[in-house]
Amino acid sequence: MSRPKPLPAALQRWAEQRIGSVVSVRDASHDWDRSRVWDLAGESGVHHYLKVSPSVKFFTRESRAYRHVVPALGHTRASHLVDSRAQDLALLLTAVPGTRAKQLGLDAAEWRAVHQQAGVLCARLHEAGELDRGDRVEAEASLNAAADGAEKYLARAGDRLNQDEQQLIRDHAARLRLVGPVPVGFIHGDNQPRNWLWSKHGLAVVDFERTRPTALVQDFVILANTQWADHPDREKAFLLSYGRELSDAERQALRCLTALDAVNCLAWGPDNGDAAVTARGRRTLDRLMREDRP
Repeated sequence: MSRPKPLPAALQRWAEQRIGSVVSVRDASHDWDRSRVWDLAGESGVHHYLKVSPSVKFFTRESRAYRHVVPALGHTRASHLVDSRAQDLALLLTAVPGTRAKQLGLDAAEWRAVHQQAGVLCARLHEAGELDRGDRVEAEASLNAAADGAEKYLARAGDRLNQDEQQLIRDHAARLRLVGPVPVGFIHGDNQPRNWLWSKHGLAVVDFERTRPTALVQDFVILANTQWADHPDREKAFLLSYGRELSDAERQALRCLTALDAVNCLAWGPDNGDAAVTARGRRTLDRLMREDRP
């Protein structure tokens, strides 16, 4: 566990100009050196979150998402943007109730309920607004862009993959280019239980720094590689409330994208000391190697 990160005094003053006096500050960052999030408690007991984005790209994505996409989820289903401070990449957000679903020790029925509500919220996000011309161009090129990244991740992963595994990744990248048109829109981008807050009020979603216009199927990759691979009942509950089954093209794309996620995890995880991400990549790659090649 990393040491708590102090909230810069200038950012606390900025926050207090907007929400009033802050009586306590708690470091709520992920256990990752570039994650910087603080829970601010006010005199009346109301909480807000102050987040400093790790990059201009993430700040731009998240601030845009909170203004134009996130409201579609509903008032209690996500934080709302109070203000942003571009020079510090800072976002001041309302708090929503709940505990991260992955921390709750849920039973099988409870997990199905969580996935059912996640499917509803995911559909709302995917249907939020029309893409403008530039967004649509980006989104329709996203699968080819994902395929283009395969060689970069293979180079970074190096000998963490053997020759047969490297060839499997290349095969899936080549097939991804042939999938054809799939539905596009805005996605969450890190759609998984660590960003789902579960409470008696239902499910809320947090962390929109990866929200972007792209192929909608990309929002299912982490779920397919973690939650759904061993629990098809969760996938069924999610898609039932999502409102539609995936098309054949999306199913093909999802399989290819899970392979690219695996090599990405095996490139990024060890370099950043993230054992969970590394394990996700290895489990996925081992599973794909056991199955038929594309």
